[in-house]
Amino acid sequence: MTLPDLFPGFDSITVEIDGQSIFARVGGRAGAPAIVLLHGYPQDHAMWHRIAPALSARFRVVVPDLRGYGRSSIPAVEADHAQMSKRRMAGDVLGLMRRLGSERFAVVGHDRGARVAYRLAFDHPGAVSGLALLDIVPTPVMWERMDATFSRKVYHWSFLAQPAPVPETMIAKAPIEHLFQTLASWTVEKDLSAFDPGALAHYRAAFRDPARIAAACEDYRAGATIDVEHDEADRAAGRKIVVPTLIVWGSAGLPADAKAKESGPLAVWRDWCVEVDGGPVEAGHFLAEENPEATLRLLLPYLERRAG
Repeated sequence: MTLPDLFPGFDSITVEIDGQSIFARVGGRAGAPAIVLLHGYPQDHAMWHRIAPALSARFRVVVPDLRGYGRSSIPAVEADHAQMSKRRMAGDVLGLMRRLGSERFAVVGHDRGARVAYRLAFDHPGAVSGLALLDIVPTPVMWERMDATFSRKVYHWSFLAQPAPVPETMIAKAPIEHLFQTLASWTVEKDLSAFDPGALAHYRAAFRDPARIAAACEDYRAGATIDVEHDEADRAAGRKIVVPTLIVWGSAGLPADAKAKESGPLAVWRDWCVEVDGGPVEAGHFLAEENPEATLRLLLPYLERRAG
């Protein structure tokens, strides 16, 4: 299937990293400081098509598909779901960037990609010059907040983490309907108007593939088990992310629930990071597509200070 090219002027590459084929778009100024953009669920690299061109005028920009998503390969299932752990995904990103000649780079992540990004900063702080996390709080905090109200808002965390093949089977009954309902329900407008038709074509392609639906479920199973173990080990040891971190969230996004407003995402991240700054964007969860201009206004000054 030929999908729309949303990154004109960017190269397409596929790199083998630890047995996985990682697909990425690469563009921007050769020799400039490098930035990697990491997507979330239920999307792929296409979600950055309104952000990457502006960044490419100043930086070398790498936009991969995480393992199991988009055009990257799907790893074999392991009993503890480690094949889709954020630690393993972070290793893919590190290997990709080193293969491209970048030993040190900034990371911008959204949703699941932001969880990969902060795990990368925990595990390889010397490689990460800057860290921007879009519309998340730490994984253990998400689980700790699962009261009756919040769990309805983020029901997918528990649903997708159910043992195989329960969620895979249910999604397969109406995969595109599930995709579109998920996307629409996390926007301000509660419809698909924020999404470019070309980007929707990319997202539909993945949801037509039962193996990619299963990989996403494995991602969430890891998020309920081994990812929590890794994060809790750092918290118990008193380790914090040492990279100065930018926190950006949608004013109507997933972290902006009533309980979060009592302390705010910045206050939450201060328990996990040595230095944090940031603020909200008028958007739902998909701020890079719903309000790219405001998102860039927060990202660009930070990245100009931290990239490289």
